[in-house]
Parts: sequence; C-alpha cells; structure tokens
Amino acid sequence: MPDPVDAPGLSDLPLEDLVACHECDLLMRKPQLAHGDKAVCLRCGYELYAHRHNVVERSLALVIAALLLYVPANFLPIMQLNLLGQSSQDTVWTGVVGLFDTGMQGVAVVVFLCSMGIPLLKLLCQLLVLLSVRFDIGRSYGLLLYRIYHHLRDWGMLEVYLMGVLVAMVKLADLASITVGLGLVCFVSLLLVQVWLEVVMSPHQIWEALSGEDLHAGD
Repeated sequence: MPDPVDAPGLSDLPLEDLVACHECDLLMRKPQLAHGDKAVCLRCGYELYAHRHNVVERSLALVIAALLLYVPANFLPIMQLNLLGQSSQDTVWTGVVGLFDTGMQGVAVVVFLCSMGIPLLKLLCQLLVLLSVRFDIGRSYGLLLYRIYHHLRDWGMLEVYLMGVLVAMVKLADLASITVGLGLVCFVSLLLVQVWLEVVMSPHQIWEALSGEDLHAGD
C-alpha cells in the first residue's frame, strides 16, 4: 500500500516515484509490487494499479481471440425474425445499411463507428502496442498508439448496442417468432473477451514497458 505524499521526506521525491489517485487525487509514493499484488488508495480505496503475471502474452491471446470473433460477430445473423410468413435475418452490418438506406445517415454513421469502426480500431491499437512490447520494436509508435487507444476507450459501445438488440428482441417476442443466430453468440463472446482484456492488460505495466522499463521487475 502506498504512503501519502505529505509524510516526511516524500515531498522531495522525483515525480516518477509518485502516483496520484484517479478518484480523490491523493498523491502517494509509488510502491514496488510483486506479481498478483495491487496498490490501493489510502484515502478512498480505489485500485491504483496491479502487477499481473505474463501481461503481454495473455493480452495478446485475448486480442487475437477478439479479432477472430470480430467478423462473425458483425456479419453473421444476430437473429432471424419470422413475421406473417416472412423471414428476415439481421446482422450488425445490415442494421447500419438499413439505417443509411432509410435516410438516417447520421445515425448510421454513429452506429457504425460505435459498434464496428472504433472497437476494431481499439483492438488493432492494442495488438500493435503489445507486439511493440513483445518484440521490443517501435516503442515510440507504441506510446502514440496506446495514447490513441485510451482516447478511443469511451467511444466503443458494444454493450449499448447489445442492450438495444436485447430490448428489441423482448419487444418483438409477442409479435413474431425470433430465433437467436450465431452472430449474437459471437457478439456476446466478443464483448466478454474485451472486458477480460481490459482487466488483464494492466495499463501501469504497459506504460512502463513502453517507456523502456523492465516489464518483469518485481518478480
């Protein structure tokens, strides 16, 4: 657990030895963590960062899994709707095209960016950052891509799109026969993999690795 910065002598420490809480702004001494340890704020209990084992390898596996799920999640049918003898299969992509063709181009662009474009760009940024760390090449570009990734984090809204699909399915359940498609399974799997990736890919360790510090320090 870190020490508060107002303790004797801490105010004279260099900035790289200090860490600030993202929630309450308390400035503390940065602790050295072993694998599996977590640093929490003394004031509010917020998790500052954690030191996880095999961060790059585990994160790479999850990024590759997410990229493999991306195409079927967006282009395979999410559901099949049977209404009055007519059947239709809907995918994320056909939803975007349908919005565009009905004159709602602005909404179509927003849906495309939040459900397809930005999530893919985030995954590609993560992949390139992890490859930069893993093979120790182009770390300056890795730093740039990781900054871009953090700016994009709030714009990828797969969970919002999923909630919209589930609400639509519930409302249509009494009017038509609905069959869940493989695309929905892949879409949910993609969302879960990305959440898991957010947990595994420790930002503190990635920033340190991109800055040239030893990723395995503290073993």
